[in-house]
Amino acid sequence: MSFETIRHYWGGDFLAANAFIGLNLAGALLLGMLVGYERSYQGRAAGMRTYGLVCMASTALTVFVGFAPLWYGGSSAQLTGDPTRVVQGVVTGIGFLCAGVIMKDGLSIRGLTTAASIWAVSAIGVLLGVGFYAAALLLALLSTLSMSSLHRLEARLPGRATLEIELTFRQSFQPNFDELAKIAEARGYRVLRDSLTISFADNQPLWRFGAVALERSRAVSLALLAEELAANRGIASFSIVPVRN
Repeated sequence: MSFETIRHYWGGDFLAANAFIGLNLAGALLLGMLVGYERSYQGRAAGMRTYGLVCMASTALTVFVGFAPLWYGGSSAQLTGDPTRVVQGVVTGIGFLCAGVIMKDGLSIRGLTTAASIWAVSAIGVLLGVGFYAAALLLALLSTLSMSSLHRLEARLPGRATLEIELTFRQSFQPNFDELAKIAEARGYRVLRDSLTISFADNQPLWRFGAVALERSRAVSLALLAEELAANRGIASFSIVPVRN
C-alpha cells in the first residue's frame, strides 16, 4: 500500500463524505441527549448518555449506507458479496452481548450506558471496515466524551433523583401507606405507589418502594432521611439506595 493510497482516504469525495457523516453524528448526539435529559429529569434509569450513544450509533449505521460507492476506497462495485448483510450480522450479535451486561437489582438498572457504548463501538468498527476513517475517529471521540463528561453535566442540570427504600417495621407497629406518602412529600419526595411490594421476614413486615425527589436540589438529604428513620420507634431497620443506571 502506497502513500497515495492512504491519502486517497483523506481527501476529495472521501473527506466530504466523512464531514457529512460527522455532522450527522454530532446532531444525533445532541438530539439523543435532549430526549435522554427528559428521562433523566424524571429519575429514570436511562439518561442522556444512553440515549445519546444509541441515537448516534443508529445514525452511523444508517448514514454510511448512502455512500456505498465510496466503500473500501471506491472499489465496492467490484464486490461479489453484500456488505450490508455482514453489518446486519455484526449488529445483531453485538445486541446479544449488550443484553448480557444489563443487570437489574430492584429499581436499579445497571449497565445501560455500557451496553450502549458497546453498540457504539460496533458502529465504529463498521465505519473503519468500509474506509470512513475520519468518521470512525469522530464517533470514537464523541462516544468517549459522552461517557466521561455527560454524567457530570447531567448531575448539574435540574432533575429528579430516585431512591429505593426498604422499611422493616416492628411487630407491634401498624404502618399506613397514605401517611407515609404525606411525610415523604413534606420532605420533597413523591412515593411511587405502583412500586410498593410487601413481604414478611421473621414475623416483621417489610415494605419496599421507590421515591422520586420532586426537585433534586430541594429534597431532604439522604443523611437527614436516615436520621429521621432511625429515630422512628416503629421502624426496626431500613435501607436507602439511590437508583443508578
